[in-house]
Amino acid sequence: MTASGTASGTATQPVTGTADEPAARRLPLVLRNRRFGAVWAAQVLTQAAGRMFQVGTVWWLVGYAAGADRGLASGAFLAVSTLPAVALAPLVASLIARRPHRTVLGASAALAGLVALGTAGWTYAGTPPMAVAYGAALLLAGCQAVFDPCLTTSVPELVEDADIETATGFELSTQSLAGLAGGLLGPLVVDTAGPAGVVAGCAGAYLLAASLIGATRFPASAAPAADAAAPAGDVPAPVRPLRRILSELPFIRRVLLCFTAANVFTTAVFVVMPLYTRTVLHADGSTVAALEAALGAGTLVGSFTGGRLPGAPTAVGAGCLVLMAAALGLPGLAAGHAAALGAMAVAGWCVGVIGVRFVALFQRLVPAGDRPGFFAVMQALLGATFPVSSLVFGLLGDHLPARTLCLVQAIGVLPVAAALWWTGRRVPDGPEPAAAPQEVPAPAAQPIGDVR
Repeated sequence: MTASGTASGTATQPVTGTADEPAARRLPLVLRNRRFGAVWAAQVLTQAAGRMFQVGTVWWLVGYAAGADRGLASGAFLAVSTLPAVALAPLVASLIARRPHRTVLGASAALAGLVALGTAGWTYAGTPPMAVAYGAALLLAGCQAVFDPCLTTSVPELVEDADIETATGFELSTQSLAGLAGGLLGPLVVDTAGPAGVVAGCAGAYLLAASLIGATRFPASAAPAADAAAPAGDVPAPVRPLRRILSELPFIRRVLLCFTAANVFTTAVFVVMPLYTRTVLHADGSTVAALEAALGAGTLVGSFTGGRLPGAPTAVGAGCLVLMAAALGLPGLAAGHAAALGAMAVAGWCVGVIGVRFVALFQRLVPAGDRPGFFAVMQALLGATFPVSSLVFGLLGDHLPARTLCLVQAIGVLPVAAALWWTGRRVPDGPEPAAAPQEVPAPAAQPIGDVR
């Protein structure tokens, strides 16, 4: 890949190698590139708000509102929270490819803020039915399903080509920070201020994120990839469907199938841990918050250390899945606060490492023109397992002990680890040459993606 221009937040001319450049590059990317820093901060705010709403509402259902059907109620809520990313994927991909990214980011954050503000007002006026929580979750998740892939696609507009790896690390760390902040605050706010306090905090975060996007100037030369590739006066070419893209990338197709299968068992942790806290640890929301914080902290560390691990991505990914299986199964074998906290930290680290290694891989293997559609629909493909996982483990949670569910998660991940390792053996020197990306002249035409 080649680089041209700059995305610095303090200058509009290309970097020319001045004496101040080495000192400037020692600063973290979010400080020396104000554009990227502002947009990244907006993503932290939106994802933290969404995580706080999800974790807080799940704890409200498990601990206060759902009664004996707490497993099904919480599983159904998490399933609803992921449906928009799946159902809206083609629309999101087309929207990102055809509209200015700054407009899409700002509008989605502002709409989420208005939805949360209206829900907070209703909740403060009186206790709403549980259907309101499900409806709000659906709308907020829809806004996030637009915001996240759009930001991923926008990164090359905001940073230099040499900074894309670093920007990817920051972007992947967003989920960790969001899980750490939102997951920690959600249950605590529910215990102290009820669901109304959670939704009010979410509204403030969304609206602040929209303000940050509105105050950030994207480079004037940036344009959606589809528009940039089309001749003047022509209608932009439609985003290619995922099936056609993946038919030309068999190695990536096999990797995505492995992660889709793994997600069925790993994402169940968001249902299992609140049930484990209530029925095994007999603890309150502060323990749920601590477990969420451990998961987020582990993912944050993994996001910034994963790139330093030696080995091929498939070998590293398979090893991390084995380690994650052991971590997920530990609370089932040894019940206790320490075992649960340690397990969440290790599992989070594995998630962070896998994300960094495979995002970097996908950045280089997916052709530039296909990336907006690929990353939007890939997120939907991986996210499609979350409703299934939430409902299945939610139903099981009403009939099986939480410790048994931990063991089911661990056993389910192990075959996927073996399949991912075998996938790497089939392509020992990396993906087939036919799948390699082609050079493009400007980083604005090289959107990158995030494995969610």
